[in-house]
Amino acid sequence: MISFWCTALTRPWTWEWIAYPGIWLATILPIVAYLVSVRRYPAKVDWGKAAQFIGGWLVFWAASDWPLGTLGAGYMASAHMAQFLLYTLLAAPLILLGTPEWMANRITKRLRIRNAVVWLGNSLVGSALLYNVILLATHAPGSVQALRTSQFGSFFMDAAWMIAGFILWMPIVAPIKEARTRSAAARMIYLFVAASIVSVIPASFLTFTNIPIYGIYELAPRVTSFTAVEDQQLAGIIMKIATIPIIWSTIAVIWFRWTAQEVRTA
Repeated sequence: MISFWCTALTRPWTWEWIAYPGIWLATILPIVAYLVSVRRYPAKVDWGKAAQFIGGWLVFWAASDWPLGTLGAGYMASAHMAQFLLYTLLAAPLILLGTPEWMANRITKRLRIRNAVVWLGNSLVGSALLYNVILLATHAPGSVQALRTSQFGSFFMDAAWMIAGFILWMPIVAPIKEARTRSAAARMIYLFVAASIVSVIPASFLTFTNIPIYGIYELAPRVTSFTAVEDQQLAGIIMKIATIPIIWSTIAVIWFRWTAQEVRTA
């Protein structure tokens, strides 16, 4: 039977390659559609943006496919956490950065979601709440147990993480100008609050608890010498530490651009 998406496996881990054609299609189709669209558009192709867009989908592929996707689906909580961070902190913002405004306008109008996208980009409280609701819901033990045991459920979780990443970064790097928050100070505060404060709760719980909270990873065949608790603690540490360089470097870039603009207009 062909597996189209990563799901929890009950057999001992081996480094035998597993094919997931659904993941390949989910990665290739957006890239092909993008390249066809930009070549047909009369404006000059921005290959820098194209590289960002393709890079974002390649990060998505690396996080979803074997081996990381398989490990995260049913073997290691730490791999599960690494997937989440790759989707939300790298893949999603790169895709947004690489999408030209004319393309974003065309897609959102066809899907009739342009108003919702603009609202998300300007409603910092709404974006922060939605992102963190998805974060907490998809890391709850019951959700992980229910979703990771089927291909559709695992796909749903990965898709939810990508959507969460788009929501998080929309006010910062939305391709539609109206969807970007103009105030630099507001963007810095938003990014710190949305990506750093609420995530401390599950990260601390994972790091400091002495009992496994994810049954699917507790009962999974061991891949490394780490116990289920140690793997879970590693997941919490990854969640705490991995956000720091990306979030704070982004805040630093916003700050320096803001101060440079203030100097020019002084």
